[in-house]
Amino acid sequence: MKVGVFSCQSYDRKFLTAGNHNYGFELQFMSCGLSAETAMVAEPYDAVSVFVDDIIDAKVLDVLSKQEINHIALRCPGYANIDLEYAKQLNIGVSRVPSYSPHSVAEHTVALILALNRKLYKAYNRVIENNFDLEGLLGFNLRGKNVGIIGAGKIGSSLVNLLSGFGCTILCNDPTPSDEVKQTGASYVNLPELYRRSDIISLHCPLTEQSKHLIDHQALQMMKNDVMLINTSQIGLLNIKAVLAGLKSKKIGYFGLDIYDMKSELISNHQFDTSFTMQSCQRLSTFPNVLITGHQGFFTEQSMQLIAETTLRNLQCFFAGKVDKNIFL
Repeated sequence: MKVGVFSCQSYDRKFLTAGNHNYGFELQFMSCGLSAETAMVAEPYDAVSVFVDDIIDAKVLDVLSKQEINHIALRCPGYANIDLEYAKQLNIGVSRVPSYSPHSVAEHTVALILALNRKLYKAYNRVIENNFDLEGLLGFNLRGKNVGIIGAGKIGSSLVNLLSGFGCTILCNDPTPSDEVKQTGASYVNLPELYRRSDIISLHCPLTEQSKHLIDHQALQMMKNDVMLINTSQIGLLNIKAVLAGLKSKKIGYFGLDIYDMKSELISNHQFDTSFTMQSCQRLSTFPNVLITGHQGFFTEQSMQLIAETTLRNLQCFFAGKVDKNIFL
């Protein structure tokens, strides 16, 4: 079976090629994304694999259908970039990677917390200029700090375990409390209490109509002064104007963000939020207490191996007529 792999980077090629030894697909790697302009390139293939950047709208689906391509294998958990209902009408199957190494994102969250707290980026820039002055680099011990985790699913619960090891007091908010999380000593509280008590707040909940702009002016007013706010989930959880105001007033003492590139983020969240722009990102980057990374929380060897393995297994299952309802949409 021939599979066209779109939006392919060198690391995608590396891990998919290694994993494909167990499957034997004929993989064709392309750096271009799948869109209305490039859909004709897919004609030789039996299926295509895409990433979150690719825009799979009705125009693209029509082209794929005419080319008798009847499966799209996503290499990510989200599928907001695909017109799923229209794909079903055309009998085009869609599979995804529902989760991959939540530990990777949780560990990246801890990295953001530590880098912001200990001002590692500022310290590094000083040292390479032969400046060993400690003025302005004062941090705090994590031990004894209250950490609020909004969304205690796989990533959030992994973060609970990591920060418990630092001696933090963990406060969770999630509609479905977990006994496993409770056994770590963490407690579940409502959002107002979490906002009021937390020194650090980390977001790990999905973006829905209910959670859109969860962190807004009202929420920030309930928080401690100099709070640390971390978001390794989706940008739409934040009212960006409120965050900028909080940074200006010093209500937010530290802000960490792991985000898609602007094009991807706006595509993924078009149904929820269009207020975050490149200009917003540039304004955030002017604050010395802000650290932004480019959606690399998931990016570890283990995650890439799992993404490749799951994607290839999904393709195998589809061609064999075996559909997993948790993976196939």
